Amino acid sequence: MARLVLALEARLRDCRNVRTIGVRPNFGDYSPQEVQWIREAETIYYPTAFYADLFDAVGKTTFPSYHTYKCVQDKIKQTALLQLAGLPHPRTRVFYGRRQQSKISRHFSFPCVAKEPRGSAMGRGVFFIGNRDDLEAYTQDRHVAYIQQYIPLDRDIRVVVIGSRVVHAYWRIAADGEFRTNVARGGRIGLDPVPEPALALARQAAQVCRWNDVGIDICRDGDGYTILEANMKYGREGFRAAGIDYFKMMEQMIDDGQI
Repeated sequence: MARLVLALEARLRDCRNVRTIGVRPNFGDYSPQEVQWIREAETIYYPTAFYADLFDAVGKTTFPSYHTYKCVQDKIKQTALLQLAGLPHPRTRVFYGRRQQSKISRHFSFPCVAKEPRGSAMGRGVFFIGNRDDLEAYTQDRHVAYIQQYIPLDRDIRVVVIGSRVVHAYWRIAADGEFRTNVARGGRIGLDPVPEPALALARQAAQVCRWNDVGIDICRDGDGYTILEANMKYGREGFRAAGIDYFKMMEQMIDDGQI
């Protein structure tokens, strides 16, 4: 018999083997029955970053892992983790306050890329910095500046790792005149085979960083590949383009005990 699992967020609401009870901002708003389900569940699925922290404190397993949630939409933490792990990543530096930001041009030449360090997704908060005016506009009234080496490209690779395996990989091809490859920024999905070294790099990053539900963006860099960033809130457009039923896939992974 298929096992029924408990989820808070609605990510798996269309899966037949998942009971989704929603996210309550106050734990006391859960009914006595829901509290019992939470306490008895072997794993809580999609608990949100807030509850993942609390569940980890009391020793309860979550999916995605607590380690995955720690890096959600936090480019500063992701960069530090990738650097610590010795994984390939564009040269990146974080500058705090106006005094540090005045030294950005000593560390980076133009063009370079600037990003919102936390909370951005779908290509929002990513800026092409072509000159000092662009840099001044980006740093205006900004306490934290996240600056990254610019790698010219017209496409990159999204590799989705769920559990411990790659479940899908595809190309994201930038629209004409756009340096970002995000589908939300006019990029299109390409289903040509993804080179094995890129898949291997994604698997390595997920294993080392202990991420078990992540879309890892990778691009060609010289003779190798480099990790641009990790997305824990990735979209499902790539699955739809490939004819993959995301919910049936997740149902099967749950039934098989893979997640």
